[in-house]
Amino acid sequence: MTPGTPQAHAAEAHDKDGGGKKVLTVAVAQSVDSLSPFLAVRLLSTSINRLMYEYLTDYDPKDAHAVPSLATKWEPSPDKLTWTYTIRGDSKWSDGQQATAEDAAWTFNKMMTDQGAATANGSFVGNFAQVTAPSPTKLVIRLKKPQATMTALDVPIVPKHIWEKVKDFSKFNNDKTFPIVGNGPFVLTDYKPDSYVRLKANKDFWRGAPKFDELLFRYYKDQDAAVAALRKGEVSFVAGSPSLTPAQAASLKGDRNIHVNDAPGRRFYALATNPGAQAKNGEKFGDGDPSLLDERVRHALFMAVDRKAIVDKVFQGHAVEGQGYIPPRFSSYFWKPSAGQELAYDPVKAGQLLDQAGYRKNADGKRAGKDGKPLNYRVLCHATDPNDKAVGKYLQEWWGRLGIGITLDCLDNVTDPWLAGKYDLAFDGWSVNPDPDFVLSIHTCAARPATPKDTGATDDFICDKTYDELYAQQLAEYDPAKRADIVKRMESRLYDLGYMNVMAYPNAVEAYRTDQIKSITTMPSKAGNIYGQDGYWSWWSAVPADSGDSSGSSVSTGVVVGIAAGVVVLVGLGVLFAMRRRATAEDRE
Repeated sequence: MTPGTPQAHAAEAHDKDGGGKKVLTVAVAQSVDSLSPFLAVRLLSTSINRLMYEYLTDYDPKDAHAVPSLATKWEPSPDKLTWTYTIRGDSKWSDGQQATAEDAAWTFNKMMTDQGAATANGSFVGNFAQVTAPSPTKLVIRLKKPQATMTALDVPIVPKHIWEKVKDFSKFNNDKTFPIVGNGPFVLTDYKPDSYVRLKANKDFWRGAPKFDELLFRYYKDQDAAVAALRKGEVSFVAGSPSLTPAQAASLKGDRNIHVNDAPGRRFYALATNPGAQAKNGEKFGDGDPSLLDERVRHALFMAVDRKAIVDKVFQGHAVEGQGYIPPRFSSYFWKPSAGQELAYDPVKAGQLLDQAGYRKNADGKRAGKDGKPLNYRVLCHATDPNDKAVGKYLQEWWGRLGIGITLDCLDNVTDPWLAGKYDLAFDGWSVNPDPDFVLSIHTCAARPATPKDTGATDDFICDKTYDELYAQQLAEYDPAKRADIVKRMESRLYDLGYMNVMAYPNAVEAYRTDQIKSITTMPSKAGNIYGQDGYWSWWSAVPADSGDSSGSSVSTGVVVGIAAGVVVLVGLGVLFAMRRRATAEDRE
């Protein structure tokens, strides 16, 4: 039987479900880039990390304020340069050893001293001067200057006694020896690339054991097949890649056993421009079209993109028109351009800008530079994301009217050409955390790779001194209102540079079987997403249909539904691509 078929999924789930074991299967449209928390950047991978390992703090599912996780409390010194965390005494690694402050100190120190270990989350520790563990329950972090993200350090803490054996953090993917030792709500027990990731409930988890015995993430390359599996009851939840299409959502709404969750999302959907790939050592690489180095050309391209049409025709209303870099769900940081600043849809003005830049139409109606070579841009797109393909067709039409040709390069793996700088533009997108520091950091000069052969944290090789200065200012600003103002200035700067065109903020459109899941927590709990949360709330709180437990957990329940027994399959969301320090709309965390 071919791996990935609904029959194969159902058969395996049945086999693994012997003895009354409750299995929640999540079908995902994204493959794992790495199971190492030091390397993982894709949404699926970082979501799994949240299930395997504890962070110092977590985000409350109601309003995303900081709540205890591995740390029970935290306190800054008067000058805010020293932070002391109290580490809980009731968290154990799955091999029985106690989780301590030494594990946290070792994790951060490794990231501070090993470039490979800093690949995914190095921006969080760049300002750390010293990290120590004076006792098993006391962690002390001394900073070089104040840092506003100290209650939002999205770094998985790993067990020192396991990870100190790793020799090369840039290559170790944590995917050979099972079960993988962790202290989160689930323990990873098995993994097969591009097929599945299996986790079992951690019965000793300090916050309480999950209600499902196992959680299975199953890879579906074909989103329609995943939706069909949901309809047949072979899966319990489907979110798409990264969301259900309007047509898929509409087709599911009529089924009495299926509920469609449509809520404001935490993602933005964008088009990124290659500004000329360059490493921190000054070496240039890749083959981005040099015309895109001209800001007038970048602005012209974006002024020829009809954002309203994308929301209306592609997302069919299940999205909000794009403006600034951070989605409106995060109201404190949401920014939009002023009337005079906005790169509004204006094909005529776009043509004028191209004329001014020296790219006029030739006898064939094609835009060409002084060398006579017509402009024809390669646009990286995700083969598994129907939105990329749909928007790509509009771009061919809109830019075609300007006299510009485009070639859609739709790939299963956009990572390699992206990292190599071998593209002109790319469909991009990130899931934004409640604290925006990380998604802001990926546009700093420091996020670029050390050399062309290395992997950096950069999203699209942007390096702008003005932006970097603002980034440093926001990181050191503790006053929420003042920090939000600086962040908005950063968004304004990004917008004016024209390297990032945010086209839409897609809703989280996902569906689940009400006869298999009794209750599950959304984030925010009143109206939010289930898949890809800033935490583990959804999968940890999920209650099986045959449970008899109506409360689910101590977390507020976002959706309560009636239920039945059997293997639960969750079809997950998944294409948010980002090389956490280098992204595309496929992986972002």
